[in-house]
Amino acid sequence: MKTATDTADEPQSLLSDLAELVKARLSLLVLATTLVGFLLGQGRYPISWVALLATLLGTALSACGAAALNQWWERDVDALMRRTRTRPLPAGRMYPVDALRLGIFLSVFGILCLAFVNTFAAVLAAATVVVYVLIYTPLKRISAINTLVGGIPGALPPLIGWIAATGEASLPGWVLFAILWFWQMPHFLAIAWMYRDEYASAGFIFLTGRDTNGSATSRQAVLYSFCLLIVSLAPTLIGLNSVVYFVGALILGLAFCGLALRFAWLRSRDAARLLFFSSIIYLPLLLALLVATRSL
Repeated sequence: MKTATDTADEPQSLLSDLAELVKARLSLLVLATTLVGFLLGQGRYPISWVALLATLLGTALSACGAAALNQWWERDVDALMRRTRTRPLPAGRMYPVDALRLGIFLSVFGILCLAFVNTFAAVLAAATVVVYVLIYTPLKRISAINTLVGGIPGALPPLIGWIAATGEASLPGWVLFAILWFWQMPHFLAIAWMYRDEYASAGFIFLTGRDTNGSATSRQAVLYSFCLLIVSLAPTLIGLNSVVYFVGALILGLAFCGLALRFAWLRSRDAARLLFFSSIIYLPLLLALLVATRSL
């Protein structure tokens, strides 16, 4: 792959640029949620390691491909924002055509890996790429509903994992989808508030762009946090997890709601940042609790 390191502000290795292009940290989250969906779907049955590895590889590759295509599409606006202008494409360390080819290759190969496990899972992975790249990405410059749409591809990995393990899109899989979708809303709203000026100057249309005092943004963060609390208790109610999970999820959810209420009260960047970081802590704890207390 060609790089244009001569135009870069700071020399970086090709490996680190590739990791940034495919949003490696985000892909790790995708892997974690897919793994949880698969493990919960397997229940008490012996794990099919071949199916598990193919599922994780396929989901990770398709997520990396979608991320690369997203950055290829948004390279012009990424150059306008301080938090993204050092990415490989806007900084000139990588040619756009290379990012485009890599994104397409990873997406297609990832979908093919999932097709080896389950056709339905492969179709959902393809839908994830299409919605993220072709709908969510351009919608960010058109309508504030982009956050709601963008939550769909972010919530599909645990459902993909569940389907790969069970062969069907049953209720528990959709509950996992709902948990991830509602979690993303306060998570993204906090980010949007923290960087509202940069997003506005780059032409992105978010709720925060018209919300000068943060009242609407914070209210929605509170609303979605409480919805998340309710949905997170559903695994016990449908027999997927034990009462221990219910209690743990309730404690985690109430703490998260408390930080959302704090954001609504203060409406400050620091309060939004705390909500953002707490969301990063909340999700792994909840996922670990889901797996550790499964009843099936």
